[in-house]
Amino acid sequence: IPKNEEIRVAVLRGAGDTFCAGGDLAWMRQQIYADRQERIHEARKLANMLRSLNEMPIPLLGAIHGGAFGGGVGLACVCDLAIAEKKSKFGFMETRLGLIPATISPYVIARMGEGSARRVFMSARVFSAAEAMALNIIADNVPMTELYNRIEEEISPYLAVAPKAVGSSKTLARMLGPKIDDAVIEKTINLLCDTWEGKEAREGIEAFLNKRKPYWS
Repeated sequence: IPKNEEIRVAVLRGAGDTFCAGGDLAWMRQQIYADRQERIHEARKLANMLRSLNEMPIPLLGAIHGGAFGGGVGLACVCDLAIAEKKSKFGFMETRLGLIPATISPYVIARMGEGSARRVFMSARVFSAAEAMALNIIADNVPMTELYNRIEEEISPYLAVAPKAVGSSKTLARMLGPKIDDAVIEKTINLLCDTWEGKEAREGIEAFLNKRKPYWS
């Protein structure tokens, strides 16, 4: 982009066949064997990334294809608007691994509401793009051949409005919506670290990496 031009809109999309399959399990395995200080440090990096995306002063649009699982759903929920390819699948897979969807939870619940979150937050059930739309995770679902044209339709209006007013309007929406402040984020960081310290996380991650069922399955 030329230096004299402002970035008016950002689009978040995945490389390869999937938008985001969730956290890196090798990284998670490192956390369950790390000390508390290292866990806090790593969890805070993840939380800060999500917060930075959520607070971008420009519109952030999500183009979702293939699947959005765990943290991938969190990424969809920090977008101001997300469009998915019809065959995309969604799911909060953390409890299958003995974990919890901690750092993404403020953004997911702000988007879906508590009642809707309870439908899909705990079961690790995989659900369709149509259900993701009903849950307000995405705004629309279209065939893959139409996905990027549909994203362009959403980009176009932003090119005709005042950029600073757009950023201020986004700040206003966040200010009046559910509070996602330092205290809330710190609670999610500590809850994630508590989970990493538990025996279920160790069992779930080791079982997955060793291609066996965990003891609760």
